Amino acid sequence: MKQFNSKTCEEIMTTVYKPIEFIIDDLITQGLYILAGSPKVGKSWLALDMCLSVAKGEKVLGQQTKKGTALCLCLEDSFQRIQSRLYELTDEPTDGIHFSIMSESIGNGLEEQIESFKNAHSDLKIVFIDTLQMVRNESDSNYSSDYKELSVLKTLADKLSIAIVVVHHTRKCQDSDPFNMISGSTGISGCVDGSMVLIENKRGSRNAKLHCVGRDIENQEINLHFDSDMKKWIITDEPTASKSKDNIFLAALYIYLQKNIDFTGTASELVEKLKNISNEKFYPNRVTRDLVQNGYTLKKFGIDFQYKRTRNGRLITLHYDSKCDSSDGKNSTVVTVNALAVKA
Repeated sequence: MKQFNSKTCEEIMTTVYKPIEFIIDDLITQGLYILAGSPKVGKSWLALDMCLSVAKGEKVLGQQTKKGTALCLCLEDSFQRIQSRLYELTDEPTDGIHFSIMSESIGNGLEEQIESFKNAHSDLKIVFIDTLQMVRNESDSNYSSDYKELSVLKTLADKLSIAIVVVHHTRKCQDSDPFNMISGSTGISGCVDGSMVLIENKRGSRNAKLHCVGRDIENQEINLHFDSDMKKWIITDEPTASKSKDNIFLAALYIYLQKNIDFTGTASELVEKLKNISNEKFYPNRVTRDLVQNGYTLKKFGIDFQYKRTRNGRLITLHYDSKCDSSDGKNSTVVTVNALAVKA
C-alpha cells in the first residue's frame, strides 16, 4: 500500500524553503488568481496595464513589480483591437510582452502551450487568460467541475513558478460579500490562491473598488478611478506609509557576524550576544523562526545557517563568509543605523 509522504513537525519547522515571489507586491504572488468584474467594467484594461508594468518592471496600482516576460491570452479580442489598446497606453513597443488571440482549452492542450512558452521564455512571470469561459470545457458550473478545472491551472502555476491570472465575470445580483459575486460555484474561489473583484461604485461612474483576498496577501480594498485619458485605473486612496521590510534582528546578526565570523550556541545565547549590538529586544522563541524563514536572505549576505539537535539541546550554527556576500551591505548595515539603534 502506498504510504503518505509525511514530514515531522521538526522537519517542517527547521527546513529553509524558497520564499514566495511577489509578481506585483501585496497583490499577486506565484500561483493562480481570479480577476472578476461585470462586463465592460474595465477588467481587460487593468489586466493589460498589469502585463505592461511587469514587462517594464514598473509600478502598477502603486505597487512594485517583478520584471519579466508577460503573456496575454486575449481570447475575446482581435490583434487590431489589442493594437488600439496598446497605443492608448504607450507609444513604444515593450519587450517581454506577448499576445495570443487563440488557445487550446483546459485539459486539451492549454497547459502544454503555456509550458512550451515558459521553456522558450525562461523569465516568464505572469500569464493572463481573458476570459475563463473561453478556455473551459465543462458546460456545468458546479463545485466539483469548477474546482477540477481551476486546479489544473493551479498545479501548472505552481509547477512553473509563475502567476496565472484568469479574467472572469461577476453575477448581476448584488451581495454584501463581493467574492460571492464571482460567477460560478465557490469551487472557483476555493481553488485559487487569490481573488480580485472590481466593482464600480455606480455603473458608468468610472469609480470603483478592487476587493482583494488571498492566501499570501492581506485582505484589502483599493479605491480606484479610471482615467479616460490615460486609459488606466488609478488609485484614489491617500498613500499610506509602507510597512518596513527591514528586519532589525537580521541586521544585528549581520553586524555581529561581520565582526565575529562564527557562532555556535542556543537561541538564548545568540540573543545575549546581540544585546551588545542593538537596543532592540529579541526573543529566543522567535530567533529560529526568523533564521529559517529568512534562510535565502542570509545566503545573500554570506551567512551559512544550520540548526540541529544535539545531546545538549538544539544548537544554532552560523558562519559568515565575506566572499559569498553578494549584498550591498559589506560597508554598511542592512538597515540604517538609526533604525537599528546600534549601541556605541
